[in-house]
Amino acid sequence: MYCRLIATTFCLFAMASTSLAAEDEAWIQLFNGKNLDGWTVKIRNHPVGENFGNTFRVEDGLLTVRYDQYDTFDEQFGHLFYRDAFSHYRLRVEYRFIGEQCPGGPGWAFRNSGVMLHGQKPETMTVDQRFPVSVEAQLLGGDGVAERTTSNVCTPGTHIVIDGERITRHCNSSRSKTYHGDQWVTAEFEVRGGDVIKHILDGQVVLKYEKPQYDPSDSDAQRLIASDDLLIRQGTISLQSESHPVQFRKVELLPLKP
Repeated sequence: MYCRLIATTFCLFAMASTSLAAEDEAWIQLFNGKNLDGWTVKIRNHPVGENFGNTFRVEDGLLTVRYDQYDTFDEQFGHLFYRDAFSHYRLRVEYRFIGEQCPGGPGWAFRNSGVMLHGQKPETMTVDQRFPVSVEAQLLGGDGVAERTTSNVCTPGTHIVIDGERITRHCNSSRSKTYHGDQWVTAEFEVRGGDVIKHILDGQVVLKYEKPQYDPSDSDAQRLIASDDLLIRQGTISLQSESHPVQFRKVELLPLKP
């Protein structure tokens, strides 16, 4: 009996290990470490596909956002869109802030970037649109002194629900610690269609909300609303350019079953 129990336990462990290995193999590398194949640029006041100032580039295997060819930022907010839309998934990014903010960048954009979830397609954005209608997983870096959470949520053209309450405030903070300096940070986001979205840092859920939905009073969202059902169940993923240089060394996605 004891031997049989040991054998059964070993088999269960082996099955679990095989399952975990299969899950690891199912991660999709959205960034290939070589170029921006599969990605589309949209920068404010420029047409879709124009990478003004070589803002988004690959340097030493890192997906890099820089502004060395800008005279001034001039509210030229940019986004780099992955080609496919997703609904149920786990997204993992490794990022760090570097260098100095672009001249003319807004004060709130110091060490500020983001990952846009459930976003619209770049082709549907107007030329002068600042941000895609989406749910933004906001990435913030510390200034070396003050506390500043990261993996917050902002809602351009959208609303969310937290603890049963529909939230119309644009940005809501997570419970994360502050990450100062140029250190690498690993952020994960678990997205379950039109249901729950979780922000995860160091294995801990630092923010949870649900029912991402269009804001019917927003002019950009109005162009996307097709019925009385405002729930957003899928969309694009994009990385932000908000005037402070930032690098990503990993952008990977694990599809989840609905």
